[in-house]
Amino acid sequence: MTKGTRQNRMDALKKFPAPAVLIVGGGINGISLYRELALQGVNVVLAERGDFCVGASAALSRMVHGGLRYMEQGDFKLVREALQERNLLLKNAPHYVFPLATTIPIFERFSGITNSVKKFLGMSEKPSRRGALIIKAGLTLYDFFTQRNQVMPSHKFYKRAETFHNWPDFDERVICSATYYDAWITYPERLGLEMITDMNEFEETAQAFNYLNVEQVEDGKVVLKDLINGEKISLEPQVVVNATGAWIDFTNARLKGPEDEIDANRTNLVGGTKGSHLIVNNAQLFNALGDQMVYYENHEGRICILFRYFNNVLIGSTDIKIDTPEDIRCEAEEQDYILQSLSCVFPDIKILPDQILYRFSGVRPLVNSSSAVTGQISREHYCETIPKSETTPFPTVCLIGGKWTTFRAFGEQAADHVLDLLGVSRTISTTDLAIGGGKSHPLTNGGIENWVKKHARTHEIEESRLKILLERYGTSSIGFVNSITDESDVPLENHSGYSKAEIRHIIRHERVESLSDILFRRTALAISGELNMLLIDEILDILALEKSWADDKKSDERTNILWRLSHFHGLSEANLATRQFS
Repeated sequence: MTKGTRQNRMDALKKFPAPAVLIVGGGINGISLYRELALQGVNVVLAERGDFCVGASAALSRMVHGGLRYMEQGDFKLVREALQERNLLLKNAPHYVFPLATTIPIFERFSGITNSVKKFLGMSEKPSRRGALIIKAGLTLYDFFTQRNQVMPSHKFYKRAETFHNWPDFDERVICSATYYDAWITYPERLGLEMITDMNEFEETAQAFNYLNVEQVEDGKVVLKDLINGEKISLEPQVVVNATGAWIDFTNARLKGPEDEIDANRTNLVGGTKGSHLIVNNAQLFNALGDQMVYYENHEGRICILFRYFNNVLIGSTDIKIDTPEDIRCEAEEQDYILQSLSCVFPDIKILPDQILYRFSGVRPLVNSSSAVTGQISREHYCETIPKSETTPFPTVCLIGGKWTTFRAFGEQAADHVLDLLGVSRTISTTDLAIGGGKSHPLTNGGIENWVKKHARTHEIEESRLKILLERYGTSSIGFVNSITDESDVPLENHSGYSKAEIRHIIRHERVESLSDILFRRTALAISGELNMLLIDEILDILALEKSWADDKKSDERTNILWRLSHFHGLSEANLATRQFS
């Protein structure tokens, strides 16, 4: 397919409208499958109705973890897989994924034993606080599952005196603590985008589009609409994969043929739960945490987390069953719930309303379950195939469940299933395949300081600037530096950490179609709490110029972003107008 603009790629797609596979949904699981199939040489098209890694893939807790609490439910296979995938991400995406020391404050020694046994046996769903003995058992198994490929230290327990020496702000009722290691991710949305752009070399057979919506099945063809210019295109895939997460049931209703009945086999596969988080700027809490995450239980026994994230603190989360994934946001009562939970471990730290910089929510696309306790619903993943019919001459493979950490394993599993349907053999594994800017990264090849010194000298760029770019883009930062040799890397007027050339590069090379793509997913400007009105308008001016937008389009874009920030993230225009950043 032709390189270049979105329209070039769309025109090329029209000339070859019969891909082997159409993936509907560009979240992390859909992208993972796309990468797997592209690497095998399969003719594959990915269509996402919004931007890549929007929805649940952008609303994770920023953790890359094995899921310590899943062992209580007996999900040992899932925990083992997640720990393996965590370790692979530490190796394959070292520019975005980092080890994270995690401390558990413990309030009792023996509580939770009976209830944990009942949960394991499926006799109870009641949440309860876990004592030192249960936590010790869980962490011992956690270490055991990684002993063959141990990349981080084993867990340690600390007595009360040691605990309060390290954590003087803990609730005085804490009797001891345990510290173990998991991982966290800085730019999850960018990691998804990098997996797509890594596949550009296969674009003769593989293409991924954002803002391309599945409308219906007509005459045995899948009709898609380009939401950028309104054009429609019909594709005749051999296999369709529904990777729309919490929207799977709704998507299946659109993928049925006109004569097909809507039944539970298509529209009763998933049941989502909402998870909300807060980003707060509180110096006392920030200092109390240090470089660790605190993994704690609230008064209900619900697991909560908090750790430093882009110079602020991320606190989460809720777990609420929902009927529809549309229009999900962190409600006032959820915010109160999260802050009340915080008081269970840091009772003397108070978060003021103006210290809440950002709120975000997502829907976990879980297996449909009758469980009354959301925390007991499995995070396992599997493929459910809807067979073809006379009016839908293709099977539909639905990607059910899953968690962010296991996207590669889920993509691999789904790809093997699709390859089997196509009668094609796997030729390449992604187990040891570095992603994007993680390739030849200095964390694993000699050290960051040496790399920065060498390339700063070679490319005539300040070391401090190159180090920032390395944190944002990994080794792909050299591609950016090379792309701006003919223009000055002048900082934005309203944010010294980003340059005008950098924003233009993002627009030109990272499939940006809206202002929200830049502020929410190509950068961390929104979630880091660094947005203000002057910065929004400055970036919008650059975007409008690059896209040749008319004034009315630019005005609509501004109105839309302000509505999104207010409606979904608790940031009013008045609030943004008073913020100031250098």
